Amino acid sequence: MRATLRWAHSDLRTHRGEALFLVLATAGIVASLLLATALFGYATNPWQRVFTQSHGAHVWLHTDKAADTGKLAGLDGVDTVAGPYPTAAVTVSSRGSRASVELRGTPERPSVGRPPIVSGSWLDPSAPNGVVLESRLARALLAEPGDTLTVPGTARELTVVGLADSAEPRYRPGEQPGLVWALPSAVPDPGGQVIGLRLTDPGDTSYIVQRAVTVLGSGAIGEVSTWQQARAEAQGDNRLLGQVLGLFGLGALVAAGLAVHGAIGTRIRGHLRDLSVLKAIGFTPGQVVRIFLLQHFAYALLGALAAAGLAEALGSRIPGRLGDAVGVWQGLPGHTVALIVVPVGAVLFIGATTGLAAWRAGRVPPVPLPRPAATSGGRLSGVARRALGVRIPPALVLGWHTAFTRRPRSLATVARLTLPLLLIVVAMSAWTTIDRFHSEPERVGLPTALSVRADAGRSEQQIRSLLERDPGVAAAYPGVETAALGPSQTATIALRGLGTHQDPYPHTLAEGRPARGSDEAVAGQGLLDLLDARVGDWVRMTVGDQPLILHIVGRSIEPENAGRVISTSLDTLRENDPGLRPTLYELRLAPGADPREVADRLTAAGDGHLDVHTVANPADGLSPLRAVVAGLIAVLALIGLIELLTAIGGTVRESERDLLALKAIGLSPRQITAITVTATGLTALAAVLAATALGLPLAHWLIDAQGRSSGIGAGIAQGPSAVLVVPLGAAAVLCAAALAAVPAARAARRRLADTLSAVA
Repeated sequence: MRATLRWAHSDLRTHRGEALFLVLATAGIVASLLLATALFGYATNPWQRVFTQSHGAHVWLHTDKAADTGKLAGLDGVDTVAGPYPTAAVTVSSRGSRASVELRGTPERPSVGRPPIVSGSWLDPSAPNGVVLESRLARALLAEPGDTLTVPGTARELTVVGLADSAEPRYRPGEQPGLVWALPSAVPDPGGQVIGLRLTDPGDTSYIVQRAVTVLGSGAIGEVSTWQQARAEAQGDNRLLGQVLGLFGLGALVAAGLAVHGAIGTRIRGHLRDLSVLKAIGFTPGQVVRIFLLQHFAYALLGALAAAGLAEALGSRIPGRLGDAVGVWQGLPGHTVALIVVPVGAVLFIGATTGLAAWRAGRVPPVPLPRPAATSGGRLSGVARRALGVRIPPALVLGWHTAFTRRPRSLATVARLTLPLLLIVVAMSAWTTIDRFHSEPERVGLPTALSVRADAGRSEQQIRSLLERDPGVAAAYPGVETAALGPSQTATIALRGLGTHQDPYPHTLAEGRPARGSDEAVAGQGLLDLLDARVGDWVRMTVGDQPLILHIVGRSIEPENAGRVISTSLDTLRENDPGLRPTLYELRLAPGADPREVADRLTAAGDGHLDVHTVANPADGLSPLRAVVAGLIAVLALIGLIELLTAIGGTVRESERDLLALKAIGLSPRQITAITVTATGLTALAAVLAATALGLPLAHWLIDAQGRSSGIGAGIAQGPSAVLVVPLGAAAVLCAAALAAVPAARAARRRLADTLSAVA
């Protein structure tokens, strides 16, 4: 054992840089996998915690006031019910911020859907105007217990007595109203009612919804929300961040394992005589294998422990969502298990790849076999000989020969170097796609920047005139948005009527054509998946108690409502309801106009009749992904550097026996150095070309697959421009050549005795 440790220590002193790179690469890989685990836990568990604490309902049904909801309690599969509670849609204002809310009359704190209080207290009959705000709505309004909310257009005031969490769909400005609990006396003129159903088997949700619609009648139901929709919405961007981290972490782990395997294989080929000496003095094959295993296992273990320690001690201090995710994850039951399993798994994987290469070291015979007389790269091909005959520089011809004539070994080196570069190309594509949401929002389903909702205080012409008069508004598209039941009547979808036939709304289409005629519509990917439909199909839905049949002629990119949106023109909806009045206006701004400044001007000009807010950009929630991508690129670059150094060392060692022949034909040390530099540069160039050719389509496929799964739809992927790819490739090739120059020059100037010893 002492001899084993002494040899390992001597080898470590000789290869300090390689050992440091392996430790840092392992630390980066384990850290990214731990952060991915934290984000997955953060995405799922907060919502699950609130749902469990509140004894949440699996289904919430919004109905009209006349619906006999008492029949729902007797349905098979329904355990308990919450409500019915009277509801009213109002707009509230606090500290200059306005929000559309659902005022829910709750006589007492319910047993099902019981909201956990996070600040203040529950409703008190002694304060009839007291309300409890859902916590996300409270953050949007900057409201706290004790604050007063006003109802624009009235003299009514509501006092905030508490804030509570909710497992129902969260507040989204302009899309989903916020939830406000109040005493029934505070809802004097309800517009409908809501009832919650807690099921004995959550898997029967779709069936129970269908039964409820049958019992009450489709015309009585205005909106349906399920626990699956609320959970998916709550997970949102955190799950995407976790998927990105997990994908690149696993890819980096595979790349690191291959890099370690290649490094050990190259060292074995370069130290055959040393290994034979170890065998000759009594080392068994098992001991030789253990030397390499212990070395690289120690490197991996050191890096994994460093990553786990840093993630545990400093992870919660990372700014933004990543730090919040780690903080929540550290308090979850499975935190300790994940903190152990992830590093151990990474170390074992690297150990397994090390073992495959170390096994070859154990097979080295005690007496070295004589090397073949032929050159290591084989005889020059006819093309190479003719190239030398036409005075092409020998360094270029012989460098190509050195790099690519040992085909199995050359292909393996190129493949190992290609993997980290390929992942870097994919990471750059993700970065470019996120930038596209900000730089070209109209190409990813966000043609408008502001959304305006108006009350009944002004006519349609007055509102349009007011909006279009602003110098920052290029176009104002009137529209309505309402909830509709799909053909199976088990889920609610968003039906939008935007623009007119004369001034159509500029939907971003990924498939098909715009909706130009009557009964034509475009739909998001989420809706097509929900209805199992495709472009060209006719779909039937129910709006209130009226059926509506639309022809889907295109698929639009829909970042909102998980893509469960079908859009037609306002004129089409008016054919069924001639008295339909626009309730919202989507504003396309003039180039260079600032959305916030335009919103402030319109709010002031509306004199309390307009609710103006910016259109939410899904990329805003992905801002932490930029830092994540940058960190992953650094880890992958480190792994690529390890593989590059391994390839350089192998090329230099295996070309030693060619030195005598090269010097004999009159090549100078500078020309011999140029051969190795050229071989390394050409290997890096081949890896760059392969990574670009494979990485760009892979990135498009991965990003579009994520778009389809999220409901946005395929067509959002954007690869990095040539301005980024070409410098990246050039930097990789130049870096490879620069790193190869010093060891190649040192080898070319070796003494004749050293060269003869290497050949022997």
